[in-house]
Amino acid sequence: MSPFDIQRMLIDEFPLSYLLEVGFRATFAFLAVFLFLKSSGRRGIRQLSLFELVVILTLGSAAGDVSFYHDVPLLPVAVVFLTLLLLYRLIVLAMTKSKKFEAWIDGSPVTVISNGMFEMKAFETLNMSNSELLMELRQQGVEHLGQVRLGLVETDGDISLYFFDEKDLCPGLSVLPEEHRPEFLKMPASTLYCCVKCGFVQSIDKEQEARCLRCGHNLWSTALSTRRVR
Repeated sequence: MSPFDIQRMLIDEFPLSYLLEVGFRATFAFLAVFLFLKSSGRRGIRQLSLFELVVILTLGSAAGDVSFYHDVPLLPVAVVFLTLLLLYRLIVLAMTKSKKFEAWIDGSPVTVISNGMFEMKAFETLNMSNSELLMELRQQGVEHLGQVRLGLVETDGDISLYFFDEKDLCPGLSVLPEEHRPEFLKMPASTLYCCVKCGFVQSIDKEQEARCLRCGHNLWSTALSTRRVR
């Protein structure tokens, strides 16, 4: 074998006419995936659940094989697509009949913020850190947790937020990164502080150290009480 052999690198031992077959195979794979998505009834990729994402990845693997490997015949791949579509339809039907089965397949929304504080148990089940959640909140125009009445991580990974009315806003933990949100072990002034781990608000005197009454953490940040920018 000669290194940097252009013939081998570009098309190997296949004739140039094989490129037409590759184009046909790619078109077949594209149409099969497209028809599956149309048949599933979904309007967009953002609506895909974990179950549907697994199906799409399986389809992608089959589509890649039939597109690139000359020894993969088309009919077996078509059977793979039809089988997956049938399984998808049967599972969706079962999900409409049983809420428990639907929750097992798709999962359920998880409450991550309640009354301006983190729900700590939620982070034990989610693959998400406080920092990632704070980033999501910043992207939705939130300045501090005291503005948020309820926060849910949906089954598709999106975060839904429900806000307090202006008259019901309360002090809360800043959602800014640490470099823009000073944190203290010993308080520089007597005021309201928020636990940086759970968001609990507590009044602490100057030069005092304290542990959070809710989670036992001992790192604090000054509570904010500004209104949400709409």
